[in-house]
Amino acid sequence: MRMTALAGVLALGLAGTAAAQDRWEMPTPYPDGNYQTQNIRTFADDVKAATNGGLVIRVHSNASLFKLPEIKRAVQTGQVQAGEILLSTLSNEDPMFEADAVPFLASSFDDAAKLYTATKPFVEERLKRSGLRLLFSVPWPGQSIYSKTPVNGAADFKGVRFRAFNSTTSRLAELLGAIPATVQVAEVPQAFSTGIIQAMITSPATGVDAQAWDFVKHYYDVRAFLPKSVVFVNERAFARLPADAQAAVLKAAADAEARGWATARAVNDELINTLRKHGMQIHQPGPVFAKELATIGSTMRTEWLARVGGDGAKVIEALQKN
Repeated sequence: MRMTALAGVLALGLAGTAAAQDRWEMPTPYPDGNYQTQNIRTFADDVKAATNGGLVIRVHSNASLFKLPEIKRAVQTGQVQAGEILLSTLSNEDPMFEADAVPFLASSFDDAAKLYTATKPFVEERLKRSGLRLLFSVPWPGQSIYSKTPVNGAADFKGVRFRAFNSTTSRLAELLGAIPATVQVAEVPQAFSTGIIQAMITSPATGVDAQAWDFVKHYYDVRAFLPKSVVFVNERAFARLPADAQAAVLKAAADAEARGWATARAVNDELINTLRKHGMQIHQPGPVFAKELATIGSTMRTEWLARVGGDGAKVIEALQKN
């Protein structure tokens, strides 16, 4: 099924035909019930309405066309025209992409907004080098810890297989004494049921999507960082649009970004309550664990600054000014 769909997309390509110009294929990693996917579908609807059907964006959700690690390359090479990814999954390409996944650098929505303002020019510049145009970005709620057993401190993670979804969460797992295991979001339930992982750090949105209450009982509301999903388009595909369609896409993107941020703020507590209603125990980290997490955050911030260089110092300076 996936190969059949992919063949259809490849046939469209970016060859400059009329069909390629007025229909975009857009893979996304998350299920239809997730607010990120819903926001993207509204964006697609807005574009279609604003162009009177002149541009149709077909959204392929839940990694049904490409898995998350494949999406950027697919857009970059013109296999599809647009896509959504979690920005920090590109950290191996450039450490600037992982700024919003550095623990406790920005652990509230207000601080996440300041960090986005500070990093956006650098992110846009780096995506542009790959032939991509950033359309909009929407945060996830604070990333918190899910565990099968109670957690009093880092010692409780020794030898535990801990889900990682980028290099930053892998490093976090290592500093906790856990064993990182890379698992994509769509594979989380199976990974828990087969023992591939016993704990993870992720948002309450992903926890609800995965019905985490089926395999873990403890949620530690640490809100370590608020990573962002980004939506981008192949620059050549965008340039082929007539000027009025380009304007419609940019207007719909700006609306999607504002709507997405507002939604993320609104649903955070609602999502945590959903976890609670399904029997999960919601905890605040104890003083020992909180201190250990703060130390880990300081270590990872120092390591990130050493990797990212001068642009990272500019980001920190901008954060301190705001």
